Amino acid sequence: MKSLLQNLGVILVIIGAVILIASYATGNVNDNTVLGVSLLVVVAGLISYIILNKRITD
Repeated sequence: MKSLLQNLGVILVIIGAVILIASYATGNVNDNTVLGVSLLVVVAGLISYIILNKRITD
């Protein structure tokens, strides 16, 4: 469980990147909803990576 929490931020960033790649592959790059959701997932992943790894190592 501890290793899953350590990697949760990285997993969220990868999911956000996959959403961006999938929207580019389908030609759906002008939809702000898809781009906004992927941005939120990437930012949430970065923040959770920083916070969780700081708390787990302390």
